[in-house]
Amino acid sequence: MSGRSFTHWLYRWRNPKCNGKLPPGSMGFPLLGETLQFFAPNTSSDIPPFVRNRMDRYGPIFRTSLVGRPLIVSTDPDLNYYIFQEEGQLFQSWYPDTFTEIFGRQNVGSLHGFMYKYLKNMVLHLFGPESLRKMIPEVEAVATQRLRQWSSQNSVELKDNTASMIFHLTAKKLISYDSENSSENLRENFVAFIQGLISFPLNVPGTAYNKCLQGRKRAMRMLKNMLQERRANPRKQQIDFFDFVLEELEKDGTLLTEEIALDLMFVLLFASFETTSLAITAAIKFLLNNPHVLEELTAEHEGILRRRENAHSGLTWEEYKSMTFTFQFINETARLANIVPGIFRKALRDIQFKGYTIPAGWAVMVCPPAVHLNPEKYIDPLAFNPWRWEKSELKGASKHFMAFGGGMRFCVGTDFTKVQMAVFLHCLVTKYRFKAIKGGNIVRTPGLQFPDGFDVQIMEK
Repeated sequence: MSGRSFTHWLYRWRNPKCNGKLPPGSMGFPLLGETLQFFAPNTSSDIPPFVRNRMDRYGPIFRTSLVGRPLIVSTDPDLNYYIFQEEGQLFQSWYPDTFTEIFGRQNVGSLHGFMYKYLKNMVLHLFGPESLRKMIPEVEAVATQRLRQWSSQNSVELKDNTASMIFHLTAKKLISYDSENSSENLRENFVAFIQGLISFPLNVPGTAYNKCLQGRKRAMRMLKNMLQERRANPRKQQIDFFDFVLEELEKDGTLLTEEIALDLMFVLLFASFETTSLAITAAIKFLLNNPHVLEELTAEHEGILRRRENAHSGLTWEEYKSMTFTFQFINETARLANIVPGIFRKALRDIQFKGYTIPAGWAVMVCPPAVHLNPEKYIDPLAFNPWRWEKSELKGASKHFMAFGGGMRFCVGTDFTKVQMAVFLHCLVTKYRFKAIKGGNIVRTPGLQFPDGFDVQIMEK
């Protein structure tokens, strides 16, 4: 490449073509873009510095480039809402190539239109209200058993132990997997996968990203073996989600393929245990830092026990639905934890918005932390205050709350997560006291992590 053509290429990189006015911003270095800055670890509980610095410099809508891809970042509530409302018309779900390498080319987040709706309805078979109602005794039994076990130890590393508890429950519901009776440890492969999930995408042996891909490969091999074994020996009755998937696979003219089914299982296992265990760990940290919140939460759950005719009966669906303050607490935990640092879409054609043009084919990242920590919407946004949700709608998404996604892609596992969190908190605050022993520092890379662990001592009341 001659000096002149290189200069032209560099100019084109920094000043992309556009049929209108691009949002302000910087494209960073050629090919690399601003990827290194985006992935830089930070300990702030505020809006990530990468986003905050650019908001201050360019405003709520700006352009950048990640992993060689031009990207519009939106911290504007109106644009975010517009993106979710126009899903399938002007925008479609999109994730970087590195993400699809990790989650599979046929993962539910990368599918569109009828196929996406078809898979969403399949998942609702597992996570719909009727299934959740039946699941409550099981969730309570697992939480009770684990808490009893943890209370006999000097301390437990909370994130890892809650992840183990939720993985046990989820894997049983999905694939009847029991780690105690299995020759291979499925969860170990997911742990390797998670450690490299939000890391710089360098696929070289020894890197976190490479370990992530290897963890996925091993987990997928185990799932494929289980599916083939089940296909060879089908059960007469549906016991788990795998049975339901097998029935779909055998139907004439089915849309489902084995590849899509396995990618779906993988994503469901990951999403249900990793995000929920992070949310529970963050919730306990918030409770320890805010004794008045713990007091209110405990009072609500002790009130449930007092109102029971039979003191030894288990938690009911009606009792679960009555946990008003608990749902406020879960919303506030989700708002401040900001487990999902970005929600990605792709523009299907040139889109005009507030004087700017989003070019066709460009990626767009909605930034939930900027929405959840907006002082114009949330008074004292960094304060943990569940009471701020008292007169708010606690279900669904809005312009100002998108911890569980938004639009037609609102997370179908949201209610499953809330059941697990609420039931675990019920078992914890009614029977145990707890205190932090060490760790608990939060680092974002850009996703939420507890890099030095979070050791907690749990004691019977």
